[in-house]
Amino acid sequence: MTARDKSPGGMIEQYLSYLEAVRGVSARTLAAYGKDLSHFAAYCANGNMDPERVDSRGARNFIADLAAEGIAPVSVNRALSSLRGFYRWLIRTGKRGDDPSAGLRNLKTPKALPVFLWEKEMAAFAGLPEKEGILWPLRDKALILVMYSGGLRISEAVSLSMGNLEADCFSARVRGKGDKERYVFFSGEAAAALGEYLPARAARVRAEAPTDKVFVNRRGRGISTPGARWIIGRYGDRLGLGKRIHPHALRHSFATHLVNAGCDVRLIQELLGHASISTTQRYTHVDMERLKRAYMKAHPRAL
Repeated sequence: MTARDKSPGGMIEQYLSYLEAVRGVSARTLAAYGKDLSHFAAYCANGNMDPERVDSRGARNFIADLAAEGIAPVSVNRALSSLRGFYRWLIRTGKRGDDPSAGLRNLKTPKALPVFLWEKEMAAFAGLPEKEGILWPLRDKALILVMYSGGLRISEAVSLSMGNLEADCFSARVRGKGDKERYVFFSGEAAAALGEYLPARAARVRAEAPTDKVFVNRRGRGISTPGARWIIGRYGDRLGLGKRIHPHALRHSFATHLVNAGCDVRLIQELLGHASISTTQRYTHVDMERLKRAYMKAHPRAL
């Protein structure tokens, strides 16, 4: 073991290497944990403390300082989660006997309603590729409608393969979180958009560099998650609603519209691939908010 490995920063680097190599966390999560723990290491250095040996008071003061700086509660809670993971790893590897973050509780976070599009807004959004003529209209319309009508996560959309797409384009098998597989269904409009796009896709995919991915770029390679996010963002800017339209907003719209139509929440849970019904139930709050606004607008005694 080198002197660098024995340093507090070295321990943090070892932990991040463990997360990457053993736990297989995503690059985005790894970067977030690294940022939080680097911030904590700098805080400890400023107070002449060793992150590996800091006591519960030191951990509590770090979290309290973050909150006092006006850091958003969700970011403070993420930093606390990073500390918990780091100390659990130190305990498991025999480098520490107790967890100084054990008694710390998460901050309360406001329950914000998810960003979504109403039915007419969604129809306008799906029509943008043909109307605007930017990027690749055939692909973009198919991508938008598949994500919306199937309630897909962005990762599920970019990893969707031709082998998992049914021949009639009305359904597909996707792999979601936890590598769980489920069937999703597409609307007639989405199936028609796929039917128009797939021949153009086949013309783009090169024999010397084949791909099974449904959604490809102009070079015939599967689009990436950042690429799909950029595509949706470009059209979101063109929509001009003042809402930040991101890929997950299409999934939120799918669930909200099903709730509004009276679909059973447990069925929506299955279609979304949620492990817990509580995750799905937030869409019932969206519907209640819509009803509340309608009541306040229409009832003569509401004000």
